[in-house]
Amino acid sequence: MNIIVSNEKRNVPVTVVRLEGRLDGQTFETLIAKAKELYDSGARNILLDLAELTYISSAGIVSLHTIALMLRGEAAPDPEHGWAAVKAAERTREVGVQKHIKLLNLRPEVYSVLELVGLTAFFENFTDLETALKSF
Repeated sequence: MNIIVSNEKRNVPVTVVRLEGRLDGQTFETLIAKAKELYDSGARNILLDLAELTYISSAGIVSLHTIALMLRGEAAPDPEHGWAAVKAAERTREVGVQKHIKLLNLRPEVYSVLELVGLTAFFENFTDLETALKSF
């Protein structure tokens, strides 16, 4: 998986993270590490551009959940606990739509996975970059 980062500013600074390839058990920790690096550098609003993300697994869902918790200032479950981390992501959707992480250009195959686990209600999803940036 490739991760490409850019910075935009509309109402507030937004870090745009474009993912290319597969977000799975082999790559999810790379995304979490990159998000932590961005957070430690001051990023507080992240827009994930998923136009080139071709696959997401349960591990990928854990990474999205972990980033959302990080941006809310909460501790994330340990991904090494496997299904417990996935179940925590499912419970977290009760918190409501995230304000500091949003999704852009979800491919149908990725959208269907997020919808299957109920996370489409947890993350705002946009198809237009300008609209997404202005929503923060």
